[in-house]
Amino acid sequence: MDKPNDTAATAEGAPRFLEDFKVGERWVSAPVQLSEAEIVAFGQANDPQPMHTDPDLARSGPFGGLVASGWQVAALSMRLFVQSGGYGKTPVVGLGIEELRWRKPVRPGDRLTVEREVVEIIRSEKQSDRGTIRTRVSMRNQADEVVMTLVTLGRVPCRPG
Repeated sequence: MDKPNDTAATAEGAPRFLEDFKVGERWVSAPVQLSEAEIVAFGQANDPQPMHTDPDLARSGPFGGLVASGWQVAALSMRLFVQSGGYGKTPVVGLGIEELRWRKPVRPGDRLTVEREVVEIIRSEKQSDRGTIRTRVSMRNQADEVVMTLVTLGRVPCRPG
């Protein structure tokens, strides 16, 4: 997997404004390993189905073992993106998720990496102080298999003045 685009700010960097982003700009996270305990804890708290909460019952389920909730994978993609510093210190307001797809099950011990690419930048015609950025997100496992894809839309401030 490629390393993050050199133009992307770090989490400690200055705020980024709509004018600072470019279509094609990409961020790639460091990999993170998802443990059985993390999968079970998230499942118990947020998606209490046996395939996410009980390794013994999960063995006889549709995936033949414990798998992470898709919602956990989606939330993890956001955490990894923020940690990679894609937006710097800019407060971005999420406007929605489009085309969310869980492509492959995520199992305990999988090492996951997220990549985001800016695919569209739109300056608001009605509110000159902001615009929107559409990003395409792919999460891959250690075998470079895509486990989740989605498209996000976020509101970003324009440069003052």
